[in-house]
Amino acid sequence: MPSPRATPGQGEPVQTARRRFFEEGYAPDGLVAAPILRSWQRCAEQGLEAARRPPAEPIATHHLREHHDRADLLRRLARPEIETLYSDAASTESVVILADASGLILDLVGSLDFADRASRVALRPGVSWSEASMGTNAIGTAFVEGRPIAVHGAEHFFEPHRILSCAAAPILDPRGALLGVLDLSGHAAVRPLHALGLVRLAVEQIEHRLFDHGFDHCLMLRFHTDAALLGTAQEGVLAFDGETLVAANRAAVRALGLDWPGLTRLRLPDLFPQARLSADPTGWQAASGLALVGRAVKPVTPQRSRPLVAPPKPAADPGPLLSADVQADAARAVRLLAVGIPVLVQGETGAGKEVFARRVHGESDRADRPFVAVNCAALPETLIESELFGYEEGAFTGARRKGHRGLLRQADGGVLFLDEIGDMPLVLQARLLRVLQDRAVQPLGGDTPIPIDFALICATHRPLAALVAEGRFRQDLFFRIAQYTVDLPPLRRLPDRAGLVRDLWHRLQSAPRVELAPETAACLAAYDWPGNYRQLLGVLRALLALAEPGGRVQPGDLPAFLRPNAAATLEAAEAPSLATITDGAIRAALDAAGGNRSRAAQALGIDRSTLYRRLRRGG
Repeated sequence: MPSPRATPGQGEPVQTARRRFFEEGYAPDGLVAAPILRSWQRCAEQGLEAARRPPAEPIATHHLREHHDRADLLRRLARPEIETLYSDAASTESVVILADASGLILDLVGSLDFADRASRVALRPGVSWSEASMGTNAIGTAFVEGRPIAVHGAEHFFEPHRILSCAAAPILDPRGALLGVLDLSGHAAVRPLHALGLVRLAVEQIEHRLFDHGFDHCLMLRFHTDAALLGTAQEGVLAFDGETLVAANRAAVRALGLDWPGLTRLRLPDLFPQARLSADPTGWQAASGLALVGRAVKPVTPQRSRPLVAPPKPAADPGPLLSADVQADAARAVRLLAVGIPVLVQGETGAGKEVFARRVHGESDRADRPFVAVNCAALPETLIESELFGYEEGAFTGARRKGHRGLLRQADGGVLFLDEIGDMPLVLQARLLRVLQDRAVQPLGGDTPIPIDFALICATHRPLAALVAEGRFRQDLFFRIAQYTVDLPPLRRLPDRAGLVRDLWHRLQSAPRVELAPETAACLAAYDWPGNYRQLLGVLRALLALAEPGGRVQPGDLPAFLRPNAAATLEAAEAPSLATITDGAIRAALDAAGGNRSRAAQALGIDRSTLYRRLRRGG
C-alpha cells in the first residue's frame, strides 16, 4: 500500500484534509470538495474504518445473471455509450463500468491491464460499490449525492482505493428514479482529462433513449431555447398521458423549474398555456415566460404499451467517410457474403470497422434482415457464452423463464458482426467454429442443434496471425473467418485530412451554424488522431456542443491535448503560407454561406470587392 503522502496525483490539501479528519477528528472545511467531505462524514458515522480493506466478495454467477436480467433495458441502451467510451478507456489505461441501482457492478470493459489491477481492490462485476460497502467512491457517492462526481486518489475513504481515479454520473429514468450509474475509472497516477464531462454526456444520451421505450401512448413535447438542438440529447422532453404530465428528462426539469415528486400534479395547460402544438418546430412560451422552440409528437397508440427491449438503432450511413478504395472493398465484400464467404476487417480502434460492416450489410441482399453487432471484448467473460449461444429454460439457476435466444440466433437470416474477435476466449472459439461448420447452434441446456443462417463479418484491431502463432487464437478458426481480409487505413494515413475534417464538421450540423476558424481546422487536420474517426468525431461533437450558435471555434477552444499542436500549426503557418491561410479562410466562409459571396464577405469582415479581387487572383 502506498504511503499516505506518496499517492500519485494528489495535492497537499487532500493529504492535510485526511490527517485532520482521520487523525485529529475534525472537519477540514475548504480542503476537499463538499460532497467528498459529506461522504467521509457519512462513512465515519456508519463505523467504517479507513485503514482497513473492505470485505468485498462478488456474488454468485447465477445471482449476477438475475441482476443482468433486471437491468436488461439499461444494459442495452447503455451499450453504444459504453462502446464509445471503451476506446478512450483502453488508450488511457482505464475501464468503463455500468452499475445497477444497488451499486452492483454489472459490466466492466476497457484496459485489460488496469482491469487486472482494479480487481485487486474488488473493482469487478458482481461486487457492490455502494457507499455503505465501499466508502467514498464515485459510483456509491454519485448515488447518495444524486449528481455526477469525481473521486481521485486519497479522496477515497478506504486506503487501498487510493490507487483509483474515478468519475461517475447517476442514470435516472424518465420519472426521476435511479436506474444505475456510469463510471470511468483509471489509475490515480494517470488522471483522465475530461473524464467527468465524457461520462455526463454519455448519461445524457442514455437517458434520452429511455423515452423511446414505453411511451407510445403519450403525447411527447420536445423543446429547447435553440432550435438547432432539437432532436439532440440536450433537448427537454416531457411525456403527457392525456393532459397529465407523467415523465420528464433532466433538461426539461431544469428549464421549467420542475421537481420530480410533483410531476404528476402538473397538466399541459399549466406549463404551456397557449402553445400551438405541431410536429414542426414552433415558437412556444412557457408559463414561466421562457421562450422556447418545440415540437409535439402525437401518441402512436391509445393503449398503454409495455416497455420494449430493443437493440440500439443502426448508425447512420456514413457516405463519403469511406474512401474510394474502401468502398471498392465494400462492394467486393457484398459479393463474397452473397456466396457465403466470411470477411475479416482489420484496422486500428476507431478506424471505422463497424461503419464498413454496416455499409456492406446495407448493400447486401440481406439489407432487410437483422444486423447484429457483438463486441467480443465488451461482453463479460462469465456471460459471453450464454449471450452468444443462448440457453433453454431451466439451464441454470436464475435463467429466464422462457430461456434466451442468444445473439447468434438473433442474426438468423441477416448479418452477424463479431467485433474484436481476437479477444474471444479460446473455449468459445471452439464453439463458434462448430457453429460455422455445422450452421447450427446448440443453446446451453439444449439437446437439439438449431439451424441458423447468417453472413459473417469479423473485425479486430489485433494481429490475428501473431495471436495464432502465440497459441492465443485457434488456427482453424482463423482460416475459417479470414478467407478475405480488408485492411482499413488509420486516419493519420489519409491524404486529405483537411477535407475530412471539413466534411465531418458540416455533417454533424443540420445546417451550418458554427464555423471552424481556418487555424482550428488546420490544427485538427495536422493531428495524428490515434483514436481515428471515433476520437476525431468525439472532439468535433464536444466542440460543437460547447460553441455558441453562430460563433466560430478558435484554436484556444480546442482540448488541452490539441493546444500544443495548435501552437505548432500556427507557428508553421507564418508569413510564407499567409496566402494559403487566406485562401482557406475564404473557402471555408463560402462553404458556410452556401456559395453566397455577399454573406461570405460579411462573415470575413471584408468588402465584397476585396473578396471578388481575391477570387479572381486565385483563378
